[in-house]
Amino acid sequence: MYTPPFFKQDRAASLKFAEERGFGTMCAFDGRKPIASPLPFYLTYAADGTPQAAFHLARHNPLLKLAGGEASWLLAVNGPDAYVSPDWYVSPDQVPTWLYQSVHLSGPVRLLSDDELAVQVDTLSEKFESRLLPKQPWTSGKMTAGRLEAMKKGIVGLVMTVEEVEGSFKLNQHKSDADYAAIANALSAGDADAKQISHLMRQAKPQAFAGQAFADDTNMLEGSTP
Repeated sequence: MYTPPFFKQDRAASLKFAEERGFGTMCAFDGRKPIASPLPFYLTYAADGTPQAAFHLARHNPLLKLAGGEASWLLAVNGPDAYVSPDWYVSPDQVPTWLYQSVHLSGPVRLLSDDELAVQVDTLSEKFESRLLPKQPWTSGKMTAGRLEAMKKGIVGLVMTVEEVEGSFKLNQHKSDADYAAIANALSAGDADAKQISHLMRQAKPQAFAGQAFADDTNMLEGSTP
C-alpha cells in the first residue's frame, strides 16, 4: 500500500481498526490473474503474538485452490471514505481528493480442520451478534444438528498468518488548521460516510476546531470506527 508519512498508522492502530471492522476483501494471485472475495473475519494471536485472521469460504470458491501454499494473500479492510471538493478549502489552488481509512494485512493462508472450523463459526457469529445487544445472541445451538452439519460441509475454514500490517488513514492531516477545519465542516453536511470522516477528523486534530461550536450526531456515529 502506498502510504505517505502523514497518513501512516502504526501496527497496533492498524490491527485495532481491522478487528473492529471485521469485514474486508481477501485477494490472491493464481499465476494469471488476481482473485478476490469479500468476507467477514476475526483476529486471534498465536502464542508468540503473531496476528492471525480467521475466516471461511464457500467450498466452490476458487480461492481455495490457492490455500495451503507459501504465497502471500492480501486482506484489504476499508472504513468510511469521502470526496473532497477544492471549493471547500480556505486556501486557493487546491485539487480534488478523497479521504479514507484502509488497512492491508498479508501473509500465507492454511486450511482449518473440521474441529477448528466449528470453533471459528461460533466465534465469528459471537463477534457480530454482540453488536446487536440487547438482542438475545444467535448461536449455532439454535440450529438442528443435521442442518448445521450440512451448512458446515458447504464451507471451508482458513486462517491467515499475518506477516505484514499496513495502515493508511488519509484525513488531510498535512493541511493547515484552517483548511482542515473547513473540510471537516463541509463533510459534516454530507452522507453517512462523509459525516464519519468529519467526526474522525475532529478526533484526530481537535486543536483545528478551537472556538468552534459543534455537536456530533451521536445516533449516526454510534458504532462508527474510532
